[in-house]
Amino acid sequence: MPQEILTPEAVAFVADLNRTFAARRDELLALRASRRAAAAASGGLDFLPETAQVRAGDWRVAQAPPALTDRRVEITGPTERKMAINALNSGAKVWLADLEDANTPHWDNVISGQVNLYDAVRGTIVHTSPEGKHYALRSDVRPATIVVRPRGWHLDERHLEFDGRPAVAALVDFGLYFFHNARELLARGAGPYFYLPKMESHLEARLWNEVFTRAQERLGIPHGTIRATVLIETVPAAFEMDEILYELREHASGLNAGRWDYLFSLIKTFRDAGPEFVLPDRNSVTMTAPFMRAYTELLVRTCHRRGAFAMGGMAAFIPNRRDPEVTAAALEKVRADKSREAGDGFDGSWVAHPDLVPVCQEVFDSVLGERPNQLDRTRDEVSVTAAQLLDVKSTPGAATAAGLRAAVDVGVRYLVSWLSGNGAAAIHNLMEDAATAEISRSQLWQWVHNEVVLDDGRTVTADLVRATLAEVRAELAPVAQLDTACELFEQVALAAEFPDFLTVPAYAKID
Repeated sequence: MPQEILTPEAVAFVADLNRTFAARRDELLALRASRRAAAAASGGLDFLPETAQVRAGDWRVAQAPPALTDRRVEITGPTERKMAINALNSGAKVWLADLEDANTPHWDNVISGQVNLYDAVRGTIVHTSPEGKHYALRSDVRPATIVVRPRGWHLDERHLEFDGRPAVAALVDFGLYFFHNARELLARGAGPYFYLPKMESHLEARLWNEVFTRAQERLGIPHGTIRATVLIETVPAAFEMDEILYELREHASGLNAGRWDYLFSLIKTFRDAGPEFVLPDRNSVTMTAPFMRAYTELLVRTCHRRGAFAMGGMAAFIPNRRDPEVTAAALEKVRADKSREAGDGFDGSWVAHPDLVPVCQEVFDSVLGERPNQLDRTRDEVSVTAAQLLDVKSTPGAATAAGLRAAVDVGVRYLVSWLSGNGAAAIHNLMEDAATAEISRSQLWQWVHNEVVLDDGRTVTADLVRATLAEVRAELAPVAQLDTACELFEQVALAAEFPDFLTVPAYAKID
């Protein structure tokens, strides 16, 4: 299997990208750290004065290709073979083929994901389960357009080395997919489309644009063929939406508004800034919290002013066929959330399960009608300030004992799954990915370091977290990888210095 993907020509292509851009990637990662320190010291962020002319300018991104004009429902999930077929058959307009948070960087997953994408692009992907059930693309459903999410800039890929250093994981994921599939996609009326995660500045968007330009030149693909949608899932990026689109304007397709990673970024960015940035239980921080509302309103306004698509967040619920009442209640919440997004002007939204596609589509159909999107809703009335983006103290909710227990429980359960090679884990009727564990452990870190008092009167301490972790460990035992998962969770939740990403130490524990 690796030899089909890791051909000498493909490896040479990835090597060129790494030799050209890895050093700049390293510089930008160092810039993240200095910017976070400055934000913590000042207690805030602001729109960049040096790019004011970009925000004030009259410019638009490139017009969308036909395959990306209508994105009202996008289904997300890993590139595991059966799930890929189900996503392509789901009736969604787009499949976000996730090589990042819903995947794990086990080398078998990295390579098999590329094999599955290769077959999906060509319409030849099939799968037979151990029980003998056969999966193939349906002839009566238009397959979802493939949009691939590579890993973020911060991750390395140690299974490939160039000039004595690990490859940049983002360039491995992007490069292998682009090399093997760009021409085939064009021949089939689509193109190489991407979601770009974890970005923190327009300079990182500029680097991606330079990568795209070089990749297209190297393979003789017309400039502007690549299209990218950027996940605005970090707080620093929320202050640079215009600038990010501007840097990618010849390759940009839109921006996406998420939840868990955005909250994780808020904690990470202001981890040393004091109690005004302390969040209540993660499940109580909804997209209607004032600072989250400001973020999503600004995203729609920015996108539509620039001719880019505004994509809504994830509906992660997994229907429970054994408990119809739970399913009915959850579907109503999904419907309400998607109705808010459609009413706000979003052009489409994400779901994590095929059964949610009809719900999301019905909501957006009712707003869009025969129109493919809402680019004409420019939301000129929206005006968002830096203070509104950072108004965390107005968030309703409290820190609770149940919330602490849930953070430990879900975080450990997810890490057990991740270490075992499964990055999309069904936990308590929700499809969880790496962002789940990140917000769980970062919230506990924040509560411990700010001596938060729970609703039952106890102060959150390292000892309290450890005691809860021991209880969860006892309940889940015996489970493969449980000991490693608990040790890792304690490490990243209770470290004296906040670890920027738990997937970095987690990566060291897998083959």
